[in-house]
Amino acid sequence: MSKKDYYEVLGVNKDASDEEIKKAYRKLAMKYHPDRNPDNPKAEEHFKEAKEAYETLSDGQKRAAYDQYGHSAFESGGMGGGNPFGAGAGAGGFDFGDIFGDIFGGARGGGGRTQAHRGSDLRYNLEITLEEAARGAQKQIRIPTMVECETCKGSGAKPGTSATTCQTCAGHGQVRMQQGFFSIQQTCPRCHGSGKQISSPCGSCHGAGRTKQHKTLEIKIPAGIDTGMRLRHSGHGEAGSNGAPSGDLYVEIHIRPHNVFQREGDDLHCEMPISFATAALGGEIEIPTLDGKASIKIPAETQSGKIFRLRGKGIKGMRTGTHGDLNCHVVVETPSNLTERQKELLREFESISQQDSARHSPRAQSFLDKVKAFFS
Repeated sequence: MSKKDYYEVLGVNKDASDEEIKKAYRKLAMKYHPDRNPDNPKAEEHFKEAKEAYETLSDGQKRAAYDQYGHSAFESGGMGGGNPFGAGAGAGGFDFGDIFGDIFGGARGGGGRTQAHRGSDLRYNLEITLEEAARGAQKQIRIPTMVECETCKGSGAKPGTSATTCQTCAGHGQVRMQQGFFSIQQTCPRCHGSGKQISSPCGSCHGAGRTKQHKTLEIKIPAGIDTGMRLRHSGHGEAGSNGAPSGDLYVEIHIRPHNVFQREGDDLHCEMPISFATAALGGEIEIPTLDGKASIKIPAETQSGKIFRLRGKGIKGMRTGTHGDLNCHVVVETPSNLTERQKELLREFESISQQDSARHSPRAQSFLDKVKAFFS
């Protein structure tokens, strides 16, 4: 599959300046970085595409070759090769650390750049009843999370001491290694990207700056919520490092199966068994709703499977603000554990019915007629 034009990937004209190319890449890198798009599988693909385009167009020699020969300039036997390391500053003097510092909230300190990482998001699966989903509710949940250490206030250093600038990376959190014409930028092996060294670690968090705790939160469940919907609580995820903001908490809703009702969108469905006599002669029955009981009239000669709809007796939609319906599916129940007298009466009834089956059992007669037509 052919590659996209690099200028098109970055959204710039072919006569764009180095500054315009740098600005366009910065924007795309912040938009599509995988850490910012954990639920978007295509984000990483767009990010790599933009990175590849920038690495070519920010280098004067590569850009000239690309303008003349296109992508073939970097294929085997072409005019040159792409950067196999994918890191370092381009010819325009643009440091990739500038972009990632903007994305992750890097802060200047100790003469260099200290990486600050936003806290991880958390997900909590909350099971509620159908009644709670329909009416709304207040629920308390208890979640394990990483929070800022109270002893060292997140510094990781023992009270009365402070962290010093890492001597290996000079506080940048990353080191640059030269390999021939290219340079590689990687996480500092000594401070692991923090840019700091802690000679006297905090006794509570052992230098991590965060401790694991459980916290209780009050969660408001809006009326009409459905299975699979998520409630976002900003800042209630894990604490960030080096002063970065905390992540978010996502509460995913799961509704327990109900003994009577089945939910379909904002509509409710239930099965209601009725006797053979009620189905044949008609009558009135009571059915349950989320608000209490309701009565429906069963007309004579009602067949099994007939649906009676009670408008507005379903669930009030969270987004629409209107109530769904309650659909009652009638099931004619066959009598069981019959007495001899009941059996005698049913045989008599069947005998009378057979004398004019086309009138008393039109569906059965219609089926028999179709079967005869099929075999004739």
